[in-house]
Amino acid sequence: MQICKTIPALRQLLDGYRKEGKSIGLVPTMGALHSGHISLIEKANSANDLTVCSIYVNPTQFNNQDDFEMYPQTLEKDCEMLKPAGCDVVFAPSHNEMYPDGFHENLIQLNFGGIAEELEGKFRPGHFNGVGIVVTKLFNIVNPDKAYFGQKDLQQFLIISKLVKDFSFGIDLVCCAIVREEDGLAMSSRNSRLSQEERNEASLLFKVLSEAKEKLIFGEDVSVVGNEARQQIASNQFFKLEYFEIVDIKSLKPIHKINNLEDIALCVSAHLGKARLIDNMLVKTSKVGVN
Repeated sequence: MQICKTIPALRQLLDGYRKEGKSIGLVPTMGALHSGHISLIEKANSANDLTVCSIYVNPTQFNNQDDFEMYPQTLEKDCEMLKPAGCDVVFAPSHNEMYPDGFHENLIQLNFGGIAEELEGKFRPGHFNGVGIVVTKLFNIVNPDKAYFGQKDLQQFLIISKLVKDFSFGIDLVCCAIVREEDGLAMSSRNSRLSQEERNEASLLFKVLSEAKEKLIFGEDVSVVGNEARQQIASNQFFKLEYFEIVDIKSLKPIHKINNLEDIALCVSAHLGKARLIDNMLVKTSKVGVN
């Protein structure tokens, strides 16, 4: 496994592989890796000759400075996980390498339309602009054949899909299933911030999502299901609910009725101690009302 810290070094290395006709899969991460990230590496390995993992805590996607400063940076440990997983190349640039003119002012502004204004967009102003900038940079630097993202960040995946389409990137995007702990908690680098007491409560989000999905499949009213889910989370003293929404998978706008023309997603965000947790579940509307 090779580690590149500069753009020219990475491009030179990858150009050599391309001349040999090898395909390249990219797994963009911010490090602090866990089994969910490793599952993306394994997916990339199965479909490409070469797997590149980027590790970069991108400052432009943080609307909360404290969150940025607290984000764990564990490059050495990450590399220890990546090597046996079959990663071929790690790209671990500095801030100066990615933003040579600085990242505090005069950034390009990307407008993703209404899809960026729903859910996370209401609570993290500027987040998706930062995501769009860094992903565009990574796509231009690596020029992968395929890029792999986790379903846990569903809204991010949909926005990056729009980015790829609008900028005509010749890249296939792959959305990979959420990897969960035994109690259902979605794996996240931020889970390390939970105290033991908070960790014991954390599976509530998975429980609420699962129950809401089952209710929808059995034909219960969308508004009733959503309100019951919100109440269940809000009534837990450990959680501070931001949103629980049942949305159209294409627009991410809340829905009030289900029809067979739209697949839907149940999306949730809540603070638990010092961690902000997000999760989601997808529902095939063709299966709704089959009780």
